[in-house]
Amino acid sequence: MKLYAFYFSPTGGTKRVLDEVLTAWDCEKHLVDLADRAADLGGISFEKDDVCLAAVPSFSGRVPPFIPQKLEKVQGKGAKAVLIVSYGNRAFDDTMLELKGRLETSGFRCIAGLAAVTQHSIVTKYGAGRPDEADLAEIRGFAQKCAELLPLTENSVEVPGNEPYRPYHAIPMKPKADSRCTGCGLCARRCPVGAIPAEQPRTVDKSRCISCMQCVRLCPRQARHVSAVMLWVAERKLRAQCAGRKENNTYFAEQ
Repeated sequence: MKLYAFYFSPTGGTKRVLDEVLTAWDCEKHLVDLADRAADLGGISFEKDDVCLAAVPSFSGRVPPFIPQKLEKVQGKGAKAVLIVSYGNRAFDDTMLELKGRLETSGFRCIAGLAAVTQHSIVTKYGAGRPDEADLAEIRGFAQKCAELLPLTENSVEVPGNEPYRPYHAIPMKPKADSRCTGCGLCARRCPVGAIPAEQPRTVDKSRCISCMQCVRLCPRQARHVSAVMLWVAERKLRAQCAGRKENNTYFAEQ
């Protein structure tokens, strides 16, 4: 048995959750960063006994817009899959259902799902410190149950969400560089959607940018940021929706 983990973790929270889930399996593991534009998912060959973990953040209650095109190249061939969705202490809406639908279309059987709270990627005061120690213990418990469930079920997990999926609304905050930018080009090379021109890394193609904030996290000079005014507006808009401590949610197929 081999385990493949497909993940998109622009600010690190999703990867931290995935790393905890991975502790339940002692087998050959292959991690594929979906942010890598050069990654060839079509070259991955699954067998029925293999396992796929798919981990993505919730963007406006949906799977990040470039992910479905990536996953449609994979042929699951009946392998079982575990769904992992991170969300910034608001809600994950249709994200998990959409991720499940994409994987099933590619031939996987989804047997479990986890929605885990992580720090909000833009308004970082929401979900700050998540996942904490209590979260990590819960995530490890979920992972262990998944590992035990894999050989026992051929059923598909039921997860929350609605079809048709809620409309995807692009976030209007697009990071740009200030005078501290040295033009190193790291942000341009790592942008998952190629929204930062390699020849002009201080700029951004707003029509392509998905506001994932990976460039903000990666910049060695802390030169990229979003508008302070827009950030203040977003904080006020999310205040009621992100108030209080949201919980992790787990889902398992029947045996």
